[in-house]
Amino acid sequence: MDPFYAHLGVTPQDRPCTVLRAAIRALHPSLRRMRGLRVARQRFYRAMLASHARLQTKANPMGAD
Repeated sequence: MDPFYAHLGVTPQDRPCTVLRAAIRALHPSLRRMRGLRVARQRFYRAMLASHARLQTKANPMGAD
């Protein structure tokens, strides 16, 4: 799990859209505006979504009811 994921304040039950919004808000507005950092921002968002997906699979393994 990415160390920054814990700072987003989301739970495993949250939807990916909620995680993405939290990740966007976690970045300073000046960092969100800089075009040169666009690829780095996208990589950060993907890492947060991947961490969330891993946590969801750990919390709800397939076949467990």
